[in-house]
Amino acid sequence: MNFPQFAFNNVRRNSRAYIAYFLSSSFMVMVFFAYSVFIYHPGITNSDMGPRAATSMQVAAYIVYVFAFFFVLYSISSFLKSRNLEFGLLSILGARPGQINRLIFLENMIIGLSAIVTGLAGGMVLSKFFLLLSTKTIGIKELPFYWPMKAIVITSASFLSLFLVISIFTLLFIRKNKVLELLQGNAKPKKQPKASILLSLFGAALLAVGYYALRWELSPVAIVLAAVTGITGTYFFYSQLSVLFIRILQRSRRSTWRGTRLLWISEMSYKLRDNSRMLFLITVVTAIASMGAGVVLSINQAGREIYFANPFAITKTYYNKKPVTEPNRSEIIEQLKAAGVDYTEVRADILDGFTKGSQRGLLQLLGLSQYKQLGPLIDLPAESSLGLNEAILITPKDRKASDYVHNGMLTLEEQPTTELYIKDILVSDSLGFSPAEAPLLIVPDKWIETLSVAKSAQSGRNITSTIMFLYKVPAWDTGSLPTVNSQEAKVGNYLTEWNESANKNNSDLSFYLRMRASNYLFLKQSTAMLSFISIFVALIFSVSSASFLYFKLHSELAADIRMYRALSKIGLSTREMSAAATKQIAILFYIPIVVSAIQSLVVISPILTEMGITNAVEPVLTTFAAYLILQTVFFLIVKSRYIHSLKKMMV
Repeated sequence: MNFPQFAFNNVRRNSRAYIAYFLSSSFMVMVFFAYSVFIYHPGITNSDMGPRAATSMQVAAYIVYVFAFFFVLYSISSFLKSRNLEFGLLSILGARPGQINRLIFLENMIIGLSAIVTGLAGGMVLSKFFLLLSTKTIGIKELPFYWPMKAIVITSASFLSLFLVISIFTLLFIRKNKVLELLQGNAKPKKQPKASILLSLFGAALLAVGYYALRWELSPVAIVLAAVTGITGTYFFYSQLSVLFIRILQRSRRSTWRGTRLLWISEMSYKLRDNSRMLFLITVVTAIASMGAGVVLSINQAGREIYFANPFAITKTYYNKKPVTEPNRSEIIEQLKAAGVDYTEVRADILDGFTKGSQRGLLQLLGLSQYKQLGPLIDLPAESSLGLNEAILITPKDRKASDYVHNGMLTLEEQPTTELYIKDILVSDSLGFSPAEAPLLIVPDKWIETLSVAKSAQSGRNITSTIMFLYKVPAWDTGSLPTVNSQEAKVGNYLTEWNESANKNNSDLSFYLRMRASNYLFLKQSTAMLSFISIFVALIFSVSSASFLYFKLHSELAADIRMYRALSKIGLSTREMSAAATKQIAILFYIPIVVSAIQSLVVISPILTEMGITNAVEPVLTTFAAYLILQTVFFLIVKSRYIHSLKKMMV
């Protein structure tokens, strides 16, 4: 038997320990290759969204590669520690350090090359499905299958370099150990885990700083500060705070001295301390992936709400850049007639104003005569008359009328000497036709003229109303979201292209077209692309996390078997042993998900609020529900194999 055969046999005989690591590495190669097949597809440049999608997938491939580097590095270093006894025996039998290093290098390269070959083979099978799924999800023209030679070369070279560098780098781990330490292997008795109260308080303080940094004033500095303190605090949470918590729990006889509770709680302090770095890593990557997915889901949900909040399919807005005598709407009307749909056109001359006081709030002022036509179209009553200083306030659901009205009166900054009596306050979710999304103040027509004069005098230039033409098409208000092939989307796409062409060829034009369906579909395509990419990245993180946990449990199995075998001799039943082991494994599997869910909610809530999205809880919980289901599948698999091994050793 030559040396390479010896290394191969070592890998084969340790296959139970290597299998999860090998499969995770193959999966990462496969996903990286699938991304590469899309990125270097010859037809990607001919699609409108293709280059943008390729750039996004390139970023995702970089993330996968960086994560793969740390995953392989951590896994190999853990493998080497679990094989200390084996290396000690080889040293006693006369193996030189150089031969042990060569053995380790060959073993790592055998696993790495096998992972690359199987990953590429799986990726070739996956490529056709990946291209079909990605184009369908993103909404671009279908990309046919091709022979991805460039993707094969880049994937092979990238991961071959990764395994080569890490195989050389990990040789440093084994050279520092002495023969006696190697022979002791994992049988060396563990010291009782201890936690420093000062470091625990320091960790709690870091987490508190990260929490409050995002709530004072959201800025790039605050986000960086929250990221640094949050990540560092998470490490101290696992290495110090969790151990301290269990130590305090152990002192309570009333809560811990029941059944086998003391047994598994005591053992958890060792497992949490030993696996603190792994749990910290899993929590951080899960939180980062979940934050991205949560933000994408939130934006997608906000897009749906914006679509339904806008009762008008088309909005043409003339800004007061140049005086407009009679705006031309012929192109819109021609397209609506060609589509054969009935429509209602309403003109709204809107003037901006601000409330007077400490809380300066933006309002959009509309004359009563135009509101009489607009009101019924947005399901609001058409007010017949208003007194000279009377007004009606219409607010979106997420605004408080008390921020604008005090004791039934409202004062405008532009007319500080006159108070408006608010005759009625209406709440509506149909103000989405206005980009400002500010409350609408209905005033007598004379107030619009008076206010224009006042604003012009204050600014020293002519201030006029913003003219909006709103088109309501009942046939398109179906209560469901539009599709790419719907009539509303086709008309919207045509007018969007026409608008872009008109503005490109004539810089003096001062209007803007807003198509409800086109805006929604563009946002949907953008978020769908990010969702598609984040699903695969999150899948890798989840599979790798389960692989980490499987390996750690497998490497500690020998010590656990000795402990449970001794306990079985003094009366521990198989059922009690299974229950205690299941609780320990469940805590290791689920505690990173709980911690990362809390972190995700804390971080993305203020960020989404700054973006105008208030509902962050539902998307985050949806993301973690998916994680929970996936992790539960891995948990059941690992738990059954672990307990099956323990049962075989019970007396």
